[in-house]
Amino acid sequence: MARSRTRRFGGFLLVLIALAVAVAAWGWQRYAAFVDAPLATVEAGTRVEVSPGDSLPAVLRKLREAGVRQGDDWAWRLLAQQLGAAGRLQVGEYELTPQTTPKALLTAMRDGRVVSYRFTIVPGWNIRDLRAALARAKPLRQTIQTMDDAALMKALGHPGQHPEGRFLPETYHYGSRDRDLDVLRRAHAAMEEALQRAWAQRAPDSVLKSPEELLTLASIVEKETGVAEERPRIAGLFARRLELGMKLQTDPTVIYGLGTNYDGNLRRVHLDTDTPYNTYTRTGLPPTPIAMPSEDALMAAAKPAPGEDLYFVAVGDGSGRHRFARTLEEHNANVRAYLQQYRAARRAEAERR
Repeated sequence: MARSRTRRFGGFLLVLIALAVAVAAWGWQRYAAFVDAPLATVEAGTRVEVSPGDSLPAVLRKLREAGVRQGDDWAWRLLAQQLGAAGRLQVGEYELTPQTTPKALLTAMRDGRVVSYRFTIVPGWNIRDLRAALARAKPLRQTIQTMDDAALMKALGHPGQHPEGRFLPETYHYGSRDRDLDVLRRAHAAMEEALQRAWAQRAPDSVLKSPEELLTLASIVEKETGVAEERPRIAGLFARRLELGMKLQTDPTVIYGLGTNYDGNLRRVHLDTDTPYNTYTRTGLPPTPIAMPSEDALMAAAKPAPGEDLYFVAVGDGSGRHRFARTLEEHNANVRAYLQQYRAARRAEAERR
């Protein structure tokens, strides 16, 4: 009797073990299929934000709200443990597509591969242009609108520094939790590095006395031409003027001095009205840069092309190129050619109307 009960119990135990093995095998198969299965129920471009302090269950709730139906919570927890992601989910915004797998998503969250946005500083922008572009950048967090330039530079850790020209034209990547100050801090550091590289490579006989003067000259070169191969030649022309004590007589500095009063039309009265930035009335460089120069403009100012040119004027054919001259007589002839080209273009435009 006892043996019969023992046999029945042993048989029952074997059935339980077999059932447990079958359930475990079934669960493992489901888990294995879940790990690399696409999140097909989400829409393309869906984004989920991991906020500071979010636990894995909190992130799972956000995933469910975003349309993720795949996987039981235990499967997500097990996968997070296997990937070393549990307790290590990085703050930021993550993109989901119907092709994203749970493994790929949790790996991205563990490694902080957040959605990246781009912000480009354009060569030749001034600080007003840069501020306006930052204000339009989404979803960049806005913090500088109420700061004047002095407060802005103090917040960046450079109190007393003029902001003009201090941010390198380049494309910068940022996440949904980044601030405008974060982008500016990176751009400022990039300009410092670029400026030091250029200063270290300056010509041995450079007329420039400091990196700040190099930055200022580069900003003028940047505003004077968008033609890359002309930059060293224009930089050389301005360097010779500085050496000779000639006024630079460059329109972009006058325009910068006018600030928001400039209406797009530079008049004779503007050239004759003295301001710290009027290089028609004052010799030497203006007191600060007038724009954000590119690295190419920095190198042109550091290593200007040799030559004898002292004057230049636009060709006037829409190419952005210039005619150069060694003497005032040659320059006046080039000006006459420019005016002739300009008037012909105006007549042609009027005829088309």
